[in-house]
Amino acid sequence: MTQHVEAAQRARRRRAPGHPLASRRINLFYLPVIIIFAVFTIFPLINGFILSMTNWNGYSAARSFVGAANYERLVSDPIFHTALTNTFIYGFGSTLIQQVIGLALAVALDRALRGRNLARAIIYLPVLVSPVVMGTMYYLFFSYNYGGLNDVVEAFGGDRVAWLSEPSIGVIVIVLVNSFQFVGISMVIYLAGLQSIPVMYYEAARLDGASSWQQFRLISVPLLQPAFATSIVLNLIGGLKLFDVIQVLTGGGPGYATESVSTLISTAYFDNQSAGYASAMGIVLFVLIVIFTLLLNLVLNRRRVEQQ
Repeated sequence: MTQHVEAAQRARRRRAPGHPLASRRINLFYLPVIIIFAVFTIFPLINGFILSMTNWNGYSAARSFVGAANYERLVSDPIFHTALTNTFIYGFGSTLIQQVIGLALAVALDRALRGRNLARAIIYLPVLVSPVVMGTMYYLFFSYNYGGLNDVVEAFGGDRVAWLSEPSIGVIVIVLVNSFQFVGISMVIYLAGLQSIPVMYYEAARLDGASSWQQFRLISVPLLQPAFATSIVLNLIGGLKLFDVIQVLTGGGPGYATESVSTLISTAYFDNQSAGYASAMGIVLFVLIVIFTLLLNLVLNRRRVEQQ
């Protein structure tokens, strides 16, 4: 009987959270995720870095090692510089617009208004639409010859505008289209943040005579810091790797004027058969996204700690 009791006690100790065997058992649950992450993320990243040091054309079996030549080419390539500048504009421009409009919509639709659920669904609906479909729809809207916008301009006596053929206008149109499609994500994140704030804070502020603006500035904004961090990081990552909308709206043109790094990678790989150079651009884009994500998380988390 004593032996059975001791065996049961040893089994309980092995199952205890602090026991080494228990830790090893629990860690086995991470194994499938680690394998999937390694196969679909780590291995392609390492393979891409290796390819970035070759002059492989993407099709033949022959490839030769060229070291950092592809990265040196990036430094002096004006087309890549244009694509990199556009990538920053798409990323930061879309993120800024989505935060401002998304927060405004969240504040407006957080109130007890008739039809607010329908309004939320309509605003979020474009997120569910494929970027290719969204790009095609807006291509018809901004088209020079048959676009609805130019028809309106002509109806008011103006001249047709080449919305998608002018480089500067094309970049702005892409930013606006991307912002409109994904502003619903920011709205939902901020709505969730607003609804998690206890109502008693606002009631106490109203009793103290605080205006609506003061309640928003002194209560909502500080307590929305986690929502700010989530929304900004998600929107920035999506904007920096923007591809589909650009391809459908402008195809990266005229010339390479509206290219992003993502679309330029596709052009280099499939059109120019320069897989090594495309891989180098992909590695640079990956590093930039990681750096900006880490910096944003650091800054936003520091602000949240300071406000606490």
